[in-house]
Amino acid sequence: MEVLKISSKSNPNSVAGAIAGLVKETSRAEMQAIGAGALNQAVKAVAIARGFVAPAGVDLICIPAFAEVEVEGENRTGMKLIIETRKWEHNSKENEG
Repeated sequence: MEVLKISSKSNPNSVAGAIAGLVKETSRAEMQAIGAGALNQAVKAVAIARGFVAPAGVDLICIPAFAEVEVEGENRTGMKLIIETRKWEHNSKENEG
């Protein structure tokens, strides 16, 4: 599986499009981010991607985890965001008002 590597300069709209494309194909996407700025862009991208897939009745779930990443020969701890799909239920108890 392709891992999307996110930086603080990543465009959230572009990353959201990549997420939407991956989840349509495989029902799953994975991102890696190192640092607060990169993680911020990744979370924004997940929020935007939710809007992209919602018209098809799909919701996205984000599972955060730690990841060991090698950067310039040095091991660093980053964040891994695993994105999975679930079918959206219009009549669920959460949506009742």
